[in-house]
Amino acid sequence: MREPAFWHRPSSLASHLLRPLSALYGAVAAHRLERVGLDAGIPVICVGNYHVGGAGKTPTVLALVAMLRELGERPAVLSRGYGGRLHGPVMVDPARHAAADVGDEPLMMADHVAVTVARDRADGVALAKSQGASVILMDDGFQNPAIVKDASLIVIDSERGLGNGRVFPAGPLRAPLRPQLARTDALIVIGAGHASDVVASAVAARGKPVLAARLQPAAETVAALAGKPVLAFAGIGDPARFFRTLQASGIDVKRGQAFADHHPFEQAEIEAVISEATREGLTPVTTEKDLVRLRTRTELASFATQIVPFPVTLAFDDETAIRHLLTESLFKARQKTFRNTG
Repeated sequence: MREPAFWHRPSSLASHLLRPLSALYGAVAAHRLERVGLDAGIPVICVGNYHVGGAGKTPTVLALVAMLRELGERPAVLSRGYGGRLHGPVMVDPARHAAADVGDEPLMMADHVAVTVARDRADGVALAKSQGASVILMDDGFQNPAIVKDASLIVIDSERGLGNGRVFPAGPLRAPLRPQLARTDALIVIGAGHASDVVASAVAARGKPVLAARLQPAAETVAALAGKPVLAFAGIGDPARFFRTLQASGIDVKRGQAFADHHPFEQAEIEAVISEATREGLTPVTTEKDLVRLRTRTELASFATQIVPFPVTLAFDDETAIRHLLTESLFKARQKTFRNTG
């Protein structure tokens, strides 16, 4: 779905009228957070959001994968597979799965790390462990109580923050903020904006780390697009962030077309994008996540070759702090397992 604009305004009639539904949804979500889930038997690190929509979870997960490997771990990603038809549990195979099978984000990540898709996360844990995982990175699922998390790292975009701060459907929050804060082990703030400052202060006041990070584009892609006017399009949680990242990299964005998150592009839409770009002498550019949805559909694969992907990675301002957090989380998780089995 496309996020309602009123979610990101201080107050609105629509938000006010939805407050009774918001209160009901929030009460159920808060109660659900109290449930005790399955102990996976290996460390589980969750990368989540307080709100619906995107904030940079996927590049965060991939950055943590690289760090865990440097620590000698065998990480596996556990995802619900949003947008995919397979309920799982299944190990994602880029050679035989399409985005329509397992979701765009799992398919994209599977080029870098073992990814398990499972609607029932307990089944996903079992499959990941059977494949030799020593630690599980949950891509989303912070509000899902099925699995005990040994560390919950919350990602927030510094430009968007939490919008109007209200619970769905009156606002973008997935649950009331207070119980979510109580379960937060660290906050990762992406970008240099200030919309997340209040939340960051609340997390810091609880004695939890607030880690600054930034999206870093691939140097070779930036060089290849230098001096070329582009038509940028994206069907992600926050297309505007993608456009800002391009502009911050010195890319001349002449057109920006936003689609809903996980948008299932139709052939006519992609033909229109490429035709407009050709007509105006622009280079069509999109995100890796959007491109994976195009290249895995037979009728769109040929169009995908005409579009430039713009990959980004996440860089932490203080790598020592995030490495310390990871090692401490792993140590505590294994201490707990030893006590429970000893």
